[in-house]
Amino acid sequence: MNSTIERLAPGLTGVAAGTAALAALYLTVLRRPCLTWGATDEEVAAAMPGDELLPDAGIVATRAVTVDAPPAAIWPWLVQLGPGRGGAYTYDWIENLFGLDMHSADTVLPQFQELAAGDTIALGSGPTMRAMVVEPERHLVFAADDRSWIWAFGLSPFGSGTRLVSRNRIAAATSAPGRLLTTLVMEPGSLLMERKMLLGIKARAERTPAVDQPTTAVATTR
Repeated sequence: MNSTIERLAPGLTGVAAGTAALAALYLTVLRRPCLTWGATDEEVAAAMPGDELLPDAGIVATRAVTVDAPPAAIWPWLVQLGPGRGGAYTYDWIENLFGLDMHSADTVLPQFQELAAGDTIALGSGPTMRAMVVEPERHLVFAADDRSWIWAFGLSPFGSGTRLVSRNRIAAATSAPGRLLTTLVMEPGSLLMERKMLLGIKARAERTPAVDQPTTAVATTR
């Protein structure tokens, strides 16, 4: 057994060194672009509704895209987000590996356009997300019931189009291995999925005329 370990030791040492080098590269060079894809420095620094719900987040990701359509054309796709609703406009097959039963819609679904503060969306066997802030065509904020995850969307006019900003605030893992896994695996994975989602919403909104939304008072819940 000792001879086997001795033969494997150089290879294991090389793997460990390579992993450490990749981790260092991510933390020093790649992490900020991963967490701020598409967003300007001003958007990253700006306060958004929902920030106060998890002020000491372990991870904050602010990502954005310019949509060549008005906020009224984007809002319907946001309010119908969720499994059993409009889906997430990302890689459904990856979502469904986790049992989320996501099926991204390519049309606005009238039956899911009445989202109000306090309404909940269940993510399979994962957390239940509650709508905390619903400001039509401006802000939409979801929070996990345990407040470990806050997901906020902001819409602001930009030239003839709109800036769509998504911000995720996630509580820090309690253990060192958990924090390492979250940083080195979950963060890049979230970029893969959220980039696809933002571009998916952009494509859908740009090819769909804005629909008249029912007049809804600004609503929040705490």
